[in-house]
Amino acid sequence: MAAGKEIRGKIKSVENTKKITKAMEMVAASKMRKAQDRMRAARPFSEKIRHVAANLGKANPEYVHPFMEINDAKGAGFIVVTTDKGLCGGLNTNILRMVSHKLRDLQAQGKTAQAVAIGNKGLGFLNRSGVKVVSQATMLGDTPHLDKLIGPVKVLLDSYVNGEIHSVHLCYTRFINTMKQESVVEQLLPLSADDFKPEAGHPGWDYIYEPDAHTVIEELLIRYVEALVYQAVAESMASEQSARMVAMKSATDNAGNVINELKLVYNKTRQAAITKELSEIVAGAAAV
Repeated sequence: MAAGKEIRGKIKSVENTKKITKAMEMVAASKMRKAQDRMRAARPFSEKIRHVAANLGKANPEYVHPFMEINDAKGAGFIVVTTDKGLCGGLNTNILRMVSHKLRDLQAQGKTAQAVAIGNKGLGFLNRSGVKVVSQATMLGDTPHLDKLIGPVKVLLDSYVNGEIHSVHLCYTRFINTMKQESVVEQLLPLSADDFKPEAGHPGWDYIYEPDAHTVIEELLIRYVEALVYQAVAESMASEQSARMVAMKSATDNAGNVINELKLVYNKTRQAAITKELSEIVAGAAAV
């Protein structure tokens, strides 16, 4: 009964796969809660520094920071935030598809692109696409650390200040809820006045700068950009764990369906073999 033995082997293989996907689902569910808490904890700081930057920009309008100046360079920069590992559904595919569309639009305009890759998946995609990768940050683990992000991101910030690129875009996956994540490509530099929205119902503050307005605003806007990048990485990590949990749950359910189908085929094959043997016995007895 070679066919039955082969089906039993397939059932055993799918059962082993189901055990793996179930374990990965449980691990992702455990990490997901921590990642979501970390992401939500970073949001208030990100929002508050937006308000502070808005008030500072209005309180000292005579100083224009380089991040708010528009230049006519023919290059664009991208900070691409993806995951280090796979098995998280279409999370990376969606954001990389948007990046690919943006790169094609730039090529159609005769402009070049350079990028910072945060995550192995994005790094591999950028290398395959022929995009110049000026810096990278991979293997960040389950917890984002700002000190590992500052260096790679500063390369693009310096390029913008030096007039080598005309804009910097931040590409990441925004966490909506456990079942929904949204791919986002937003312009990080130059910072437009529309990006600085003062707090609703707040008249604004006037500040006394020490040592001077130039130094304070310079440092603040750098921290502002770093906060946005950190928030993007935190959002991406929360989205990764949620997407992986959903994908592994779907894989586990599909494995269960495959096992049931294989068991049905196995039982039919075994029953057919038994029926054939009984028919041969009955036919032999009748001949005798």
